[in-house]
Amino acid sequence: MNNSTADFSLEVEGVKGACPAGEVYAKQNIAEKKVPVFSCEGPCIRGDIARRAANLVAHEVPSYARACHAETFFVPHSSMARWVKEAEKSVMIDGCFLKCHGRVLNKLVGEDKVVHIDAYPLYKKYSDVFSMDDVPEEERKAVARQVADKILTTLKEEARA
Repeated sequence: MNNSTADFSLEVEGVKGACPAGEVYAKQNIAEKKVPVFSCEGPCIRGDIARRAANLVAHEVPSYARACHAETFFVPHSSMARWVKEAEKSVMIDGCFLKCHGRVLNKLVGEDKVVHIDAYPLYKKYSDVFSMDDVPEEERKAVARQVADKILTTLKEEARA
């Protein structure tokens, strides 16, 4: 079995319009020059921890805001996509080594504009667990907090450099 693929593309059905709330939100973030923050959105425990950590990071750093990956990736004429493409950088918190959303974001804006973080090495638990429901809610919150704290420290150090 081959465990890797060459670059590939995906044909996506076109769409009319954009999310009205997303338009307002993205335009506000463009005006405020906020850094888009993305995360894995998978149903597994690693995706859940990455998503929770991304929410904490974006909430606690006033110059950051969560971006909608779906609208960014699949509604190319939206303000959300424009915000991400025009931002100086984006923060991508992936849940595991597969870096699913990160690989798309790298192609969309260029790897040099992505601060890519794999959350899993920051906590190294649950390697044999898939479902987030197999880990108690309070434990997921605590691990996400631990991951967010490490990411915040890394981002602060990077900003000083």
